Amino acid sequence: YDVGARDKKCRIFIKYTAGFPNDKIAAIKELTADRVTHAVANPYGVNSEAAGGVSISYSGTWAGNTSATAAVSCALLGMPVEQAVDRGAGLSDEGLLRKKRAVQRALDINRPDASDPVDVLGKVGGLELCAMAGACLGAMTCGVPVVLDGVIVEAAALAACRLCPAAREYMLASHMGLETTARRIYGELRLEPVIHAGLALGEGTGAAAVLPLLDMALRVYDGVHTFSGLGMRAYTEKGGAV
Repeated sequence: YDVGARDKKCRIFIKYTAGFPNDKIAAIKELTADRVTHAVANPYGVNSEAAGGVSISYSGTWAGNTSATAAVSCALLGMPVEQAVDRGAGLSDEGLLRKKRAVQRALDINRPDASDPVDVLGKVGGLELCAMAGACLGAMTCGVPVVLDGVIVEAAALAACRLCPAAREYMLASHMGLETTARRIYGELRLEPVIHAGLALGEGTGAAAVLPLLDMALRVYDGVHTFSGLGMRAYTEKGGAV
């Protein structure tokens, strides 16, 4: 999905533009409940038409959205800003301090209601998080599993589960990121990532790595499991002292 990419030359699969992602987090948001609902509902509708698919993977590729991710996580999980904000794409110490101040200011100004995911997405999130949350819900509707990749997607998945807890049953965690927020969200969702490789990124890296592992697991599950089928002699207990 492209939720308002500014680069008109960007090659994409599905063009869905509800407006540009938010530029300044430390300001009063103008995302009304209606706009948030619209941004969630459109990808929901697209994915609801994907019945029969094997799996869908979600990741984020733009810079700057870890601030919104941190703010959403603070609101939904009650995390302190000091824990939720990380260096993102590699901020300096000074940049990290500015980022923490911006996220704290966004929370103070907008005062999102932790009990209302739509309010949280509208006040401290962004259209990109809304779209990914809606995509998770749409996949659930048609019974297609979703592979989560990166802390931005994890925050959107958390919002989706707050809107509809049943969505969790269709989510697969690809990798455990280095971010504290990633660990908190997966703990909240009770999901165990397959890969622990010290990654601190999305861009489809975790999903690309985990999909072959899932394919192998399915082949084992659907394949021959008996000793005779594998051409092996059955195990027999020999007895004797241990």
